[in-house]
Amino acid sequence: MGVYSEQTMNDFVKRVSSKISKLSTEQLERFIEDMTAQTDLTNSIIDSLQIGLLIVTPDWFLFKANKAVDHLIPLKKRSSEIEPDKYVIWDVIDEDSLNSFFKECSESKRYTASEEFSIVQDDKVRFISVEIMPFVIHQEIGGSIITINDVTEKRQQEILLHRMESLASLTNLAASVAHEIKNPLGAISIHIQLLQKSIKKARTLDGKLPSEKFMENYLDVINEEIENLNKIVVDFLFAVRPVKASMVLSEPDVLIKKFVSFFQAEFEQKQIQIDLNLCENSPRILIDEKLFREVIINLAQNALAAIVERFPIDSSCQSKRGCVEFSRGRLSIESLVKEDKYILSISDNGMGMDENTVSKIFEPYYTTKATGTGLGLTMVYKIIKEFRGDIDVKSVVGHGTVFTISIPVPRKGTILLENKADGNEIYDSNNR
Repeated sequence: MGVYSEQTMNDFVKRVSSKISKLSTEQLERFIEDMTAQTDLTNSIIDSLQIGLLIVTPDWFLFKANKAVDHLIPLKKRSSEIEPDKYVIWDVIDEDSLNSFFKECSESKRYTASEEFSIVQDDKVRFISVEIMPFVIHQEIGGSIITINDVTEKRQQEILLHRMESLASLTNLAASVAHEIKNPLGAISIHIQLLQKSIKKARTLDGKLPSEKFMENYLDVINEEIENLNKIVVDFLFAVRPVKASMVLSEPDVLIKKFVSFFQAEFEQKQIQIDLNLCENSPRILIDEKLFREVIINLAQNALAAIVERFPIDSSCQSKRGCVEFSRGRLSIESLVKEDKYILSISDNGMGMDENTVSKIFEPYYTTKATGTGLGLTMVYKIIKEFRGDIDVKSVVGHGTVFTISIPVPRKGTILLENKADGNEIYDSNNR
């Protein structure tokens, strides 16, 4: 007998089931062969899918996994070696972030959810999209179906497109640099011509060169303009050099808490209070953790300098802890999610900046500090742009400064199923 279509097979099974006691041994064998063939066909189709497929029971025991799962996510055992209903899914998967996600869904009884994860294997980063939907049997939830998609190429294309857009914006910058270069080149050209004329004139008359003072004046101007040219070129190269970012999906608030613990002692020593007001459920955003640390540390150090300038350390204070509690200096770090964006505000009540300084704060080599390089905030700006984000600064002299960073939160899928029996929704869309 050939392989049945799904509907034909279902009808056949129902007819056979109602008459199974009347079937001969030969008919039963034939029926079992056909059932086995149908099962093999279904398994072959599932294993041929490029999308990873996991089916779990209501208690999150793994019932079925296709072959695609083996190369999409780290497993403690190959999918073919996993016995049905023997292991809960987080005892099979070898990835902490995925296991935490599934445990959270299990504890909160969430049957509909979606999330993106970054997985590092062999020093390579892959991005996967995980979606959970209810497995409905006879209008009742009999478990969950989990699909896993590799979205690495899509994410890398987005990053590449962003970099290409950034390169396109360099046209105006290059034009500005060309204009800046013209002035020192013109000055160099004029002074070289004057030197050449003076030397030529001396040779045609008495053969004596111009005085050393006369020569040195022109040469000093030339050397000064060469230094200006060099500075312009260095600034330009710094501005256009791409940031080497290894982007992964990370929880920024978890990282911020770790970064704050790194510099908190220095702030306490200088009698400055740090206030943290972070998201309750930090979303995962696409960032480079090391570069994100550089952003936070740099902004914190700038805030520290501005606060100390406004509120000099009270040397009479004997208790550091007491000083912090009654200190007037404060650094506030707040985060929230709004309109698919993670928004981070870092504010201080330091000296603040005037409008002219604020307008130039991200320019290379611009600094108001006696020992500053003027590169820190330029790098901060470049890093945030590499994260496809924006950074804004507002400041009032004598009151303080607020840096606001916004980074897009990867969009999550929305799954909506209907109960065909009564037309009601089984489960609504999920926003984690």
